[in-house]
Amino acid sequence: MRKPFISANWKMNKTVDESVDFMKAFVPFVKDSLDVEIVIAPPFTSLFILNSLIKDTNIRLAAQNVFYEEKGAYTGEISPSMLINVGCSYVIIGHSERRQYFFETDEIVNKKIKLARRYELGVIMCIGESLSEREAGKTFDVLKRQVVEGLKDISSNGIVIAYEPIWAIGTGKTATTAQAQEAHEFIRKELQNIFGDKAQEVRILYGGSVTPENIDDLMACPDVDGALVGGASLKPDSFARIVNFKRR
Repeated sequence: MRKPFISANWKMNKTVDESVDFMKAFVPFVKDSLDVEIVIAPPFTSLFILNSLIKDTNIRLAAQNVFYEEKGAYTGEISPSMLINVGCSYVIIGHSERRQYFFETDEIVNKKIKLARRYELGVIMCIGESLSEREAGKTFDVLKRQVVEGLKDISSNGIVIAYEPIWAIGTGKTATTAQAQEAHEFIRKELQNIFGDKAQEVRILYGGSVTPENIDDLMACPDVDGALVGGASLKPDSFARIVNFKRR
């Protein structure tokens, strides 16, 4: 049985003070939610202070990005050791916004994952198709390429996959439960080709306008193991309702 995994991705939102206020309000909502892995991915500036606030709780920290070199003259970049030092258990790699705005390729994603795993940092690898790719019937081609190339020469240990249809991120549009399950089932089969039976242990998250209103239906899908939540994770009560989804 795969333990549900619910992660907030705050993107470029919340100052340090706002992050602290959120966490103080959020922790009481989920202190008894021990059957779900809860992860918060704030901006880099909030990681250190939030690590001190979540000690002795069931909440883990993730970073939103990492570089593929251990150290050196890479102005503005962050290494895996730096993330671990401030308390991160996971890092998001390959988010569609990184691919779109910062031109990250599958090769770059693969290099980042390899270094993160060398430091035993858990990885949330994001994949997903654009609206034009879906309308052209290329969804499965895109997902297969991203899975195969992103996970080249990598074991299943510490890997979480987040399926984020780009056309549903921040748009208010959400894939139907049938669309979500279809994509997740396809991803699971591709993972089977790479990892064998270990694929059954890999958690696949849905991301793309996840809300308190649709989380219960999404989590009822057999291959949806959790969610990577954007806008709805910015308010403590909203994100808590998603973490405390109702099982069906």
